[in-house]
Amino acid sequence: MNVSDLKVKIFADGADSEAMKAEYAKGIVKGFTTNPTLMKKAGVKDYVAFAGEMVKAIPDLSLSLEVFSDDFETMAKEAAVLSALGKNVMVKIPITNSRGESSIPLIRQLSKQGINLNVTAVFTIRQVMEAVDAFAEGTHNYVSVFAGRIANAGVDPEPIMTVAAQICHAKEGVELLWASPRETLNIVQADRCGCDIITVTNDLLGKLGDFGKSLEQYSLETVQMFARDAKSLGFSILRE
Repeated sequence: MNVSDLKVKIFADGADSEAMKAEYAKGIVKGFTTNPTLMKKAGVKDYVAFAGEMVKAIPDLSLSLEVFSDDFETMAKEAAVLSALGKNVMVKIPITNSRGESSIPLIRQLSKQGINLNVTAVFTIRQVMEAVDAFAEGTHNYVSVFAGRIANAGVDPEPIMTVAAQICHAKEGVELLWASPRETLNIVQADRCGCDIITVTNDLLGKLGDFGKSLEQYSLETVQMFARDAKSLGFSILRE
């Protein structure tokens, strides 16, 4: 099986501007997502400048940019600024703020204004249903379910993602996004659950070369790696 055989779209998840440009040039990924945590890790100093640079560098693929505020009034103002940067921008709104207050009224308001949204940090079917219900007809939106973190909680994400896909696809213009992947197997899982998109971090993108590899060949390559590393260490177990 090759990645190209799958229906699910691969988006690159990160905030390193040069890495994003490099992935765009390769022509493999179909879109990009980022978030405040990734921006902190990448050392982004000026969010608006970074966002503007990325919209200019990646003008024809989906680009999800997240609001930074924790209060809904400011979120609405930030969403307007981000949306105005380009037609390909999806504004990321967390499903709640840090106090656990629902973002659904804001999502409904922004969607009525015609702003395309990516509702993020979604974990439950109830949250999926509420987000989809809040989207205005005729708008394009993503629901980002953090399947990787669901798995971290010891819960199988596949049944949740399968139901979430059915809910999202019941409304035109809504796509389900498998977020927080942990391994390339998640791409296969996302595809068979009916997800439209999976975000893939740069480290996982680097492993796509192993996708579909013969397991016998993989076994041999692993032994060869051990042999190279053992030789480079210069250790000797046997004493003369």
